[in-house]
Amino acid sequence: MHTPNDHIYQEAQLAPMTVDEINELTRRARALPPSGDQTHVLVPDGEDPWVIAHEDQLYYCTVDRRKREILVARFSSLPEMAMAELVSVWPGTEGPTPDFVEIWAPELQLIDGNWYIYFALYNARNGEERLYTLQATSPDAQGSYEFKGKLEIPTDRWAIDGSVLPMPDGQLYFIWSGWEGFTNTSQNLYIARMSNPYTIASDRVCISRPEHPWEKQGYPYVNEGPQALVRNGRIFIIYSASGSWTDDYCLGQLTYLGGDALNPASWRKEPQPVFSKTDTIFGPGHASFVQIKGQDYIIYHAARSSQAGWARQIRAKPFTWHEDGSPDFGEPL
Repeated sequence: MHTPNDHIYQEAQLAPMTVDEINELTRRARALPPSGDQTHVLVPDGEDPWVIAHEDQLYYCTVDRRKREILVARFSSLPEMAMAELVSVWPGTEGPTPDFVEIWAPELQLIDGNWYIYFALYNARNGEERLYTLQATSPDAQGSYEFKGKLEIPTDRWAIDGSVLPMPDGQLYFIWSGWEGFTNTSQNLYIARMSNPYTIASDRVCISRPEHPWEKQGYPYVNEGPQALVRNGRIFIIYSASGSWTDDYCLGQLTYLGGDALNPASWRKEPQPVFSKTDTIFGPGHASFVQIKGQDYIIYHAARSSQAGWARQIRAKPFTWHEDGSPDFGEPL
């Protein structure tokens, strides 16, 4: 299993530390033993985990150490994840390849029987990060993919962490993290309607921005990594809040109340985080969700220790549900 490189991130003055200072924390943390129980660690050095189940198999979508290739692993159980073979699926030979420096947070999704991968490209020009789509050319998630291009959004702004939200009526929506304007002061969550898995059919609507103190630790303020979690007709968006370089990175929750998904009033934000640090596990965030033999799991990354910068581990935890149908993640393990 690969070891991710240090996070270059966008060219911005992060607070309370600079990018250079965060990278130094990251380097130091990787040289020291991690804190917390290691029983639940799937990958000892990793970030932005995406795991999906299909036909009794699990798939893990990630990037290589240089963040230059999208990789997909297939395995039968979570303990096998760290040793599963990672197959490079992009860049490939189908369609053009744009210029880029890094690939960020790829997600493998199965929509109407076809595999798609959503990801952001960083090209070292601050503010130009955008989202892109691949479509598989065969039923094999580890096979070849056609590059479908950039997801064109009428209000074209910095955008990362894209994911598809399928509604019960079959309508697809795209959710992601982006800037309101052209400067990096806050990352908000946006939603837009799709006409197919690689085409945006409406302008964006903001459904969450950092507003609570637990969403505003570190600067710029951050809402990112939105993921749909659907069960028994209930729809939730679980997202990451606060700076990913801080101990206070955590998960928040939006609940769909019904009606027009493009109406911000259709979404209720929980006033407190739904998954946050403990005395030994810091910065839990950027999660995906998978059900294995009837048991739901949250797959997330957390810092190796306090003040670890971007040195992170991928962890797994089974979770349950509250009586009102909302997820009960409990505390990180």
